[in-house]
Order: sequence, then C-alpha cells, then structure tokens
Amino acid sequence: MKLGKVSETILKRSVFKQLTSHRKEIIVKPNIGEDCSAIKFHKDDVCVVSTDPITGAVNDIGSLAVHITANDLASSGAEPIGILLTLLLPENFAEEELKKIMQDVNVVCEELNIAVMGGHTEVTNAVNKPIISVTGIGKVNENDLILTGKAEVSQDIVITKWAGLEGTAIIAKDNEEKLRQHFNTELMDRAIALGNYISVVDEAIIARDHGATSMHDVTEGGVFGALWEMAACSNVGIEVILEKIPVKQETIEICEYYEINPYKLISSGCMLITTYNGQQLVDKLTQKGISSSLIGKVVTGKNKIVIQSDTRRSLTPPKTDELYKVIV
Repeated sequence: MKLGKVSETILKRSVFKQLTSHRKEIIVKPNIGEDCSAIKFHKDDVCVVSTDPITGAVNDIGSLAVHITANDLASSGAEPIGILLTLLLPENFAEEELKKIMQDVNVVCEELNIAVMGGHTEVTNAVNKPIISVTGIGKVNENDLILTGKAEVSQDIVITKWAGLEGTAIIAKDNEEKLRQHFNTELMDRAIALGNYISVVDEAIIARDHGATSMHDVTEGGVFGALWEMAACSNVGIEVILEKIPVKQETIEICEYYEINPYKLISSGCMLITTYNGQQLVDKLTQKGISSSLIGKVVTGKNKIVIQSDTRRSLTPPKTDELYKVIV
C-alpha cells in the first residue's frame, strides 16, 4: 500500500467488512467520509468521538493535532470537550522538543476550551520522527448532530477559506530555508501564516445554527477528495465549478514549484458545507470575518462533476495526498 490514506476500495474490503460487532448505543457507524462516531448515553445528549494521527508534518505537530481533532468534532455539530494523546517518539528525541510539543498542545486547548484527559507517551525505534495520534470527545444534542452523509439534492455547496491552506503552511514551514531562496519574503510569510487558519470550529457553529445538513473538514485528499467523500457518503451527485473554489496565490506558486495539485492537497481549516440558502450562509460567515464561497450544487444521481470553463470532468476517489510527494 502507498503512503497516506488507504483507498476507498481497501477501506471497504479490508477494514469495514472485518467489523461485525455492534452495540445499540453506537448511532453513527464507520463509513466513507464520516470523521466521527457518536454514542447515545442519554435521551437528549450524544457523545461524539473522533481519532486522527499527525504523520505528514514536522513542525507544529502539537497544534495541528488538537486543531484537526477539534475540527472533526465541530464538523458533526459537537462542542469539543477533551482529547487523549498518544505520542510515539524516536530514539534520542530531546526532552525539550517533547516539552515544546505539549506546550503547543496546551495553547490550542486553552484557545478552544478543551481538556487533555490522558494518553500515552513512548520512545520507540518503530518511528523515525514524532507521531501523535489524538482521540477527541465532544457533546451535542442529538437533534443537532450533523453527519457527512446527509447532503440533500438541490442544496448548495459552500466552502470556507482556501483550498490547500494546511498543506501550503506545512510545506512552507518544513522547507522554509530552501523555499526562501526561491520565493520572496512576503509570499513565504503569507504561506507560513496560513497555519493560523486551521480551525473550523467557529464556522461549524454558524453553519449548524444556519441549518446545514452536512459538514466535512477537508483533510487528506484535499478539496477534491472531500467532495468525493461527501457525495459518496450521502449517495448523491455533485456539480462544482472549479473557478469558484478559492485558492491563495501563495498556494498556487508553491504547488507549481513542487508540481502538485492544490485541490488534492491536505486542507484542514477549509470546510465543505451543504445547506439550503447557501448565499445566506456565506453572508453570515462574511459578517463574522470568515472567508467562504458558494461553489456548486448537490444533484441527483451519483456523478461527481467538476466544471472548468466548458469542460466537465468526473472526480475520482481520493488517493495519496499531494503532500507526500513533497515530504517523502
């Protein structure tokens, strides 16, 4: 298997098909594109859980770990409550570096009012760089629970922020010395600063209150991968206009330098939302200072189409994220 997310085919064949145990309390089961599960313990409140590793970044992995997990929880309409961390560290990893990771974790937790509930820290020769795996726990009223697989035909598709923003920030920071020899200071500073836009917690609350039926944080596989997952999970078709998907100039130039596709580049901080009255949601997000765009429609059938000028082409299932072409 290749680096990154396993393919949809392998996921269905070798992961989902092997899982046969069930409990009635589990009301959201594993599925393509679903980032969270949900457990019903009370007649009204639902416990939402999510888990993710950080494997593609070198710098700021503590901050990224918290943000990515909080984003998954927020995408389900839930309030992030706590996280559990597993840190796997390479041999001879400096204690000061571990301390810095945990300080970064704590900064984001304080910003988002999240508690670190526990975890595990280990030095192992099984890894050659630090790896963090995070399990997040959130809560939501069952009536407010939002699933990736609830997009409805004729709804608008809204995207927040910019395609490839997380990948751009990771590449720029992890290869800063090399890239500053090629790009000017202003572009590099803007590229690194994209890391400040990783959270989608604020837009998730606005979209939930607006009546969004589906939200999906854009992670590995980029915008194209997230669009595929949302449509496949909802069993609907989509039509998206490429020119309406916002991309920052710094992302375009860095992607051209590495010959990678910004629409297939990891994009935490960028969220897909399906809703009726999409322009009204865009206006609400704008009022709160959150950049967003109306990019397409949910349609009948199962075709996943991207329209560029007069050309229509089909999306394909997400494969290895473009980031791995740079970091390998």
